[in-house]
Amino acid sequence: MPEHPETDDLSAEVIGIIAETQRIPAETISIDSTLEQLKIDSLDGINIVFALEEKFGINIPDEGVQNMRSVRDIVEGVRGVVEETNQTVPPGVA
Repeated sequence: MPEHPETDDLSAEVIGIIAETQRIPAETISIDSTLEQLKIDSLDGINIVFALEEKFGINIPDEGVQNMRSVRDIVEGVRGVVEETNQTVPPGVA
């Protein structure tokens, strides 16, 4: 799996969505923050997933959601779904 810069665009967007949905300053969230450190419970996590799905036009599978324990997990999960979605679009359609 290729390495991604710590503050790439996708990471910044995900952190922004987490900050917005949780009403916490984005600068207090790092890629290595855990959901527990951010005091994000399972209901908050569902709200974040809905916001991410809406923002990126994706569907995050339930099994992917269950494995999200940190901001990095969320970013990589979203990245994987976005890349998978982009690969399933037939050439010339996008």
